[in-house]
Amino acid sequence: MANILQNDTFLRALLRQPVEYTPIWMMRQAGRYLPEYRATRAQAGGFLDLCKNTELATEVTIQPLERFDLDAAILFSDILTVPDAMGLGLYFEAGEGPKFQNPIQNEQAVSQLRVPDMENLRYVFDAVASIRKALNGRVPLIGFSGSPFTLACYMVEGGGSKEFRTIKSMMYSRPDLLHKILDVNAQAVTAYLNEQIAHGAQAVQIFDTWGGVLSHTAFREFSLQYMKQIVSGLKRENEGRQVPVIVFTKGGGQWLEHLADCGADALGLDWTTDLAQARARVGNKVALQGNFDPFALFGSPENIRTEVSRILGEFGHGTGHVFNLGHGINQHTDPEHAKILVDAVHELSRQYHQQ
Repeated sequence: MANILQNDTFLRALLRQPVEYTPIWMMRQAGRYLPEYRATRAQAGGFLDLCKNTELATEVTIQPLERFDLDAAILFSDILTVPDAMGLGLYFEAGEGPKFQNPIQNEQAVSQLRVPDMENLRYVFDAVASIRKALNGRVPLIGFSGSPFTLACYMVEGGGSKEFRTIKSMMYSRPDLLHKILDVNAQAVTAYLNEQIAHGAQAVQIFDTWGGVLSHTAFREFSLQYMKQIVSGLKRENEGRQVPVIVFTKGGGQWLEHLADCGADALGLDWTTDLAQARARVGNKVALQGNFDPFALFGSPENIRTEVSRILGEFGHGTGHVFNLGHGINQHTDPEHAKILVDAVHELSRQYHQQ
């Protein structure tokens, strides 16, 4: 498996080692904005079928690399594979997103919750090994999981939510139940990410998509604490290389100092955080990833380049920056605009890395 990496710029930037240019990958880079992805998904039959088909999951992971000069591939999967393996009955309602048949909403359901047998997630690990083989050292492969709190949001609400009323009601009325769910989730995510690393993931990211809906105090108690637990339990070296860990709390810009102490190598930033300020606050502890607004890709090519230039200038000289979107790429994005973004980052960032 240990094929020589031809391009390790992404891994070096995460570890704040010298690089020639700022590396870039895009959240949801394998997705609905690409016609070839839509064709493969139709062939698979549905989103979950695609996740569980090793050959097709490998194919869609590689698709964006064939179009764009990206510096990393990310495993094609979903954050809800873990609660699905716990027996919650994940399904996708057309136009409504993910749903669970068996949400965890009372004491009895919480008491029955267990860390899933990792065999139930074998299809994910098979995909990781298959993608690594297909990449053949082109770029590193990122593995990922949802954060314990983000997973709990779906598990308790029974699907996506705008208000998070059910989980927040539990948090304020029965915090003991929510802590039990979060502890099981943290144990499950630790095992899950370690298996991804063992099968060839060369960096891992924890997506704390909904951490930003919490109050300052609740964030530390119900999200950050459990991400720390995971990070401290991760295998940080494999195949003779460090395996960097990225933590991304959407809407978490006000908590960067707390996040920088969680043990991760890098923090993801959404577009609401100023990169220069973020670097001044935590840049001597962690690398930073972000933070282009995905909707800026709907601007003209000149405007995309201007925005790239602005963000690179905010971070300034030196290493420790991985360029990314502040959240997933929108399905209506023109792939040509994504190409303009990637090429602009590579071209315009070199001036900030002259040794």
